[in-house]
Amino acid sequence: MVPNITPDPDTGIGRWSDAEIAAAIREGRRTDGTLIGPVMPIALYRGLSDRDLMAMVAYLRAVLPVQHALTARSTYPFQLTPYGPPVAGVPDPPEDDPVARGAYLAGPLAHCMDCHTLPLPGERRDWLRIGAGGVPFEVPGGVAVSRNITSSKEYGIKDWTDEQIIRVLTQGISADGRRLAPPMSGRASI
Repeated sequence: MVPNITPDPDTGIGRWSDAEIAAAIREGRRTDGTLIGPVMPIALYRGLSDRDLMAMVAYLRAVLPVQHALTARSTYPFQLTPYGPPVAGVPDPPEDDPVARGAYLAGPLAHCMDCHTLPLPGERRDWLRIGAGGVPFEVPGGVAVSRNITSSKEYGIKDWTDEQIIRVLTQGISADGRRLAPPMSGRASI
């Protein structure tokens, strides 16, 4: 079950403080202390800058409240463990370093690397193989497997042009002209 994150005070997060909402996003911890499990990419969200985290909190406060009570909570076939110690603060990525800024955009902000990095037992990602792909997703009509998006010339996207990368993100069309299956069917915008 996906929780109600609208600002409804009775069934959503309307009674949560900004700090509690931020802790849920960045630390994976609800107000009662229980852990939030997958698919929330907490390992990446721990790297959200303080400014972007608070912008997310402000946005969640601004959406229309919807009264929608949950009758059950998600369960997992494994023990959830804390994602790490509390994060004291994260600065914005440097604007003058395109690689650092890109790592931030593809990591914590857009969480591309979450779907393009194989999981280890317990749903944690194999960050030593970041972006190598191979994650299967059930989609209508079968299974889609995330692509290697590393700079590998043989297996990755090293030879793709900027235009091809933009097209795959905005239109869901691969470098070879093939339409991609969900979740990369082209609903992102740049």
